[in-house]
Amino acid sequence: MIGRLQGTLIDKQPPWLLVDVQGVGYEVEAPMSTFYELPAAGERVTLRVHLAMRDEAPVLFGFLTEAERALFRSLIRVSGVGPKLALGLLSGISAGEFRRCVQQRDTATLTRLPGVGRKTAERLVMEMQDRLGAAPAAGGAGMPGVAPAAPADDARSEAASALVALGYKPAEASRLLDGLDTEGQSSETLIRAALQKAVR
Repeated sequence: MIGRLQGTLIDKQPPWLLVDVQGVGYEVEAPMSTFYELPAAGERVTLRVHLAMRDEAPVLFGFLTEAERALFRSLIRVSGVGPKLALGLLSGISAGEFRRCVQQRDTATLTRLPGVGRKTAERLVMEMQDRLGAAPAAGGAGMPGVAPAAPADDARSEAASALVALGYKPAEASRLLDGLDTEGQSSETLIRAALQKAVR
């Protein structure tokens, strides 16, 4: 079982990371809350990892904090919530806001997240009531780190691809990015702004 990776961050294309650990490149899926806090490519990174099987192939999910991984593991134990939906939840809402939604039974906010319908939101609220006491708070989604600015079209295209990978339909991803100031912005910043727009 792989629980931790420490190595050099080679590439980051939301939701994918490539981490070189002593010459072996590990592909890891990560929520945007982790992306916002990652160092630049070429720097050292340590990730807490959850190993899952998808279509008979192992998939690694990476998190910067143990709290994030614990919340992810609690989420995938909810009936009907798989790893992809759990990543979408961690990407679209901070752990603190998710906790508030569960405590206040705010299913309306949860249904604004990709892949979360009314029944799933109700199930999340019901099943996570007890589990949130055991899972450490993962903190906010984090402020985006300083990332090199990309050309607006490239950053928007990367952001749109990441939103689709997180479960949004292409048209909805485009709608979420419409109206955002893309000039000089990194794709991570655009994704963060689009996800905040989605849950308003």
